[in-house]
Amino acid sequence: MSITAAMVKELREKSGAGMMDCKTALTENNGDMEAAMDWLRKKGIAKADKKAGRTAAEGLIGVASDANSAVVVEVNSETDFVARNDAFQALVSNIATVALGTDGSIDAVSSATYPATGKSVADTVKDAIGTIGENMTLRRSAKLSVENGAVASYVHNAVTDGLGKLGVLVAIETTGNADAARAFGRQVAMHVAATNPLALTEADVDPAAVAREKDIFSDQARQSGKPENIIEKMVEGRLRKFFEEVVLLKQAFVMNPDLTVEKALAEAEKEIGAPAKIVGFVRFALGEGVEREETDFAAEVAAAAKS
Repeated sequence: MSITAAMVKELREKSGAGMMDCKTALTENNGDMEAAMDWLRKKGIAKADKKAGRTAAEGLIGVASDANSAVVVEVNSETDFVARNDAFQALVSNIATVALGTDGSIDAVSSATYPATGKSVADTVKDAIGTIGENMTLRRSAKLSVENGAVASYVHNAVTDGLGKLGVLVAIETTGNADAARAFGRQVAMHVAATNPLALTEADVDPAAVAREKDIFSDQARQSGKPENIIEKMVEGRLRKFFEEVVLLKQAFVMNPDLTVEKALAEAEKEIGAPAKIVGFVRFALGEGVEREETDFAAEVAAAAKS
């Protein structure tokens, strides 16, 4: 398989490894991006990518909440210029408000009635394309609800109330003081924005991801030449460290690194006045996982090779 400059660039962005190492990794693995990433990691050239996905779309993340629930939506535009448009911001904010009255699924939000137009959200977005003059899409949405407690929200670098490039929801179940739960939940939401955890608990981590990490750790440990029983303990230790890095409850709390999030929650129960449990979180980063066609870099490399 021919290894293109664009492929090398993509692997460089994901791994942080040098160009020649990336090219060798892709060549050794017949262009398979994931296998090449694993190859680099086994060689100790790259670190784990907690969450794959490249930000390559413009638009806004919007959040809205009520007493016991909150929603987050992502509406994409072609340019950041449109994302700063008052009409576009109002559209995203209103879609988030409409989403509160649904189950939060993209189908439910798209088909819900947009009050200002009397049309569906999907048709209203289509009409806005004609008015604003740029392609737009309601890409995704999510909702968290609790029977007792609070769902906190946080928007990082908000351009206006409830709108920005990154939005987080954190749901806390408790029969205690909902305002105290929401205040702590907002701190956890800020933590999630900063650390981008893979899952809430160890059990929630994709088994395939755990197996993949274990395989990589085992391969790295064997290179030490130590006996299998020692290697097994080394792998167990590295898996523990992996969970501490990617599982929300096991992570060192950004607000107080001396505590894990789990222990910080136990401390917060004093203010909340009752046992509390984090039951879910959602983190939307604008354009996460969306890729643009990459042609310029390849053209530049080709041009440089000819000169």
